[in-house]
Amino acid sequence: MSYSVAVRALCEFTAKVGDLDLRFTPSPSAQEGIVGHRTVASRRNQHYQNEVALEGEYQQLKVRGRADGYDPDANRLEEVKTYRGDLDAQPANHRQLHWAQVKVYGWLMCQKLGLGEIDLALVYFDIVGEGETLLNQRFQAHVLEAFFNQQCALFLDWARQEMQHRQARNTAAHTLAFPHAGFRTGQRALAETVYKAVSTGRCLMAQAPTGIGKTIGTLFPLLKALAPQQLDKVFFLTAKTPGRKLALDAAQVLHAHSPDLPLRVLELVARDKACEHLDKACHGESCPLAKGFYDRLPAARIAASTVQMLDQRNLREVALAHDVCPYYLSQEMARWADLVVADYNYYFDFGAMLFGLAQLNQWRAAVLVDEAHNLVERGRAMYSASLDQYSLKTLRDTAPEPLKKSLQRLNREWNALHKDQVALYQAYAARPEKLLNALSLCVSAMGEYFNEHPESLSGDLQAFYFEVLQFAKVAELFNEQFIFDISKRQLSGKRSSSTLCLRNVVPAEFLRPRLTAARSSVLFSATLSPRHYYADLLGLPADTAWIDVESPFKAEQLQVRIVDEISTRFVHRQASLEPIVALIAGQFARQPGNYLAFFSSFDYQQQVAQLLAERHPQIPRWQQSRGMAEAERQGFLDQFTEHSQGIGFAVLGGAFGEGIDLPGARLIGAFIATLGLPQLNPVNEQMKVRMGTLFGAGHDYTYLYPGIQKVVQAAGRVIRSQQDRGVVMLIDDRFGEARVRQLLPRWWVVD
Repeated sequence: MSYSVAVRALCEFTAKVGDLDLRFTPSPSAQEGIVGHRTVASRRNQHYQNEVALEGEYQQLKVRGRADGYDPDANRLEEVKTYRGDLDAQPANHRQLHWAQVKVYGWLMCQKLGLGEIDLALVYFDIVGEGETLLNQRFQAHVLEAFFNQQCALFLDWARQEMQHRQARNTAAHTLAFPHAGFRTGQRALAETVYKAVSTGRCLMAQAPTGIGKTIGTLFPLLKALAPQQLDKVFFLTAKTPGRKLALDAAQVLHAHSPDLPLRVLELVARDKACEHLDKACHGESCPLAKGFYDRLPAARIAASTVQMLDQRNLREVALAHDVCPYYLSQEMARWADLVVADYNYYFDFGAMLFGLAQLNQWRAAVLVDEAHNLVERGRAMYSASLDQYSLKTLRDTAPEPLKKSLQRLNREWNALHKDQVALYQAYAARPEKLLNALSLCVSAMGEYFNEHPESLSGDLQAFYFEVLQFAKVAELFNEQFIFDISKRQLSGKRSSSTLCLRNVVPAEFLRPRLTAARSSVLFSATLSPRHYYADLLGLPADTAWIDVESPFKAEQLQVRIVDEISTRFVHRQASLEPIVALIAGQFARQPGNYLAFFSSFDYQQQVAQLLAERHPQIPRWQQSRGMAEAERQGFLDQFTEHSQGIGFAVLGGAFGEGIDLPGARLIGAFIATLGLPQLNPVNEQMKVRMGTLFGAGHDYTYLYPGIQKVVQAAGRVIRSQQDRGVVMLIDDRFGEARVRQLLPRWWVVD
């Protein structure tokens, strides 16, 4: 049995030493890196070879990779590294790692061509000034061979351990039994379809009712497929924290049911949740956990690899026991975990770590996208960017002297951009080219400043720097799938300020490559209808499989009633208050218990709750408030007990509209006093126009489908098990329309 490793992964394992140091940042984007490599290659002679595939072996190790370029005329192999700022500020351990990589490539090239010696060059390409710094050394082949053998020997013990782990994992997974007494209705069909999708290498959209056990129903078949499909990893991606918890709980169930399954499970959390020293910068002179990080990492990595459940708590314990940063230890363990549970952005965002590692290491990965209806809005947010002029104004007053000129130039172009705009909101067909030029100069100046003054890498200046980098990055991608808009606001006198937004409308072209790069991507949710809407916006390939899983619930468990004598439109809102309060009070009197009442806004919710308090003060009420912290949200849910009775008032599409579990008597009904349509505003109207152009159904794609999806999600809170019974009241005359009713779940029988 052999173990395959990429050159870069090998060297990152064996040749990283010293401090964790993020001061030589931020590195160029992937797109800038590609352009930089092309520019360097274009300057070479006609015999120059690009992207030279190389491989070699050392005992059980197969080492492979692509050298950036080889000039046969000069017998020189080059490793190109793009950068911005001052190259002299590059930490020595970064340079040491680069030399290790090019020396490994050098030996593989000597072996391939039968060379006795070779010139090796590190080519540092400045993406701003487009200058090259070339560091060249001549090496004898036998010296490079010795270096190659040394690196491989350092890695080999770990590789042997990994091969043993993988073999044990695959053997145990192959005989893995379903961890419950039996499948729920529909759960077996879901599991079988997921297994078939990964076996045929296709994407799958799975619409499955809330409460069916989608997490275990999708995870189990992928673990069964580890061996037959030679999968390296399973990525379980979630939109929110509760989804991560469900996945980790499912993994715990599997571990408990099959103790011989050596499945390494890793939870990735955001940096601000994992950081032990939020007041310190990520380098050895500031943070004690960054000092000597790579020297202590090997021991921490060995310790972490023996812990099956590396959730946030367990990983933190290992990290602090070895005095290393928990966040960066989790990034290292992503290379060695079997199941990684993480937020969407770890795979789908621009510089997504999991996607980058999968590409670099050529992993065969299966991807599970939990509550996939959320990926539309999350995808849009990942590929959008905005800038607020107020932030720029504040910075201009406080910025260091070397940056003031470029910030003032940026502000002048910004003012010129919106000075003739009459409306407060205006969308434009083209990118703001002059502003982008000023932005580029600003990025360069700030990058140079940060490299010269690394202690400034914090606070408002750094935050604005990252915002302009994101804006510049999105601007490179701008096409008909985006809207550029300016939102103005008047300040005192004649002065005005504005927010610029490059707004992604359709994230499909960015999500598709991520979905198709995996062996199989499974997108599942209770609300993936209509199918074409999600396929269009998420970029699913034409051969994507589809399953609409049979509900485990019977129609008689849920009484669904349309209250079409009430309109909840904004113009009818005042008139709707009395009848809605009467409806809630009447239902509560007939069947006391816990209910959720959903409304389109906090104001609407407040008005109904207040009137209910006046007319029926005996009915207990709990209200969602704006910007609730996690503890406050939990406090709201804790009011719903087996023995309590009352009405919880919430906003549709908010924290309590999905992802919460209140089984049995904790929740027996829901009032949904809105169609859930997104707010009618200039931005959404512009989205509607663009959707109409692209798909011919502007209103439905912008308003109707997202609205009904929220309604169905909220209604799904009521029936959580086959023992539950409850009632859902859909309050609005539009619920009676045929085109709306056909978007409701098939198993509902609507009165």
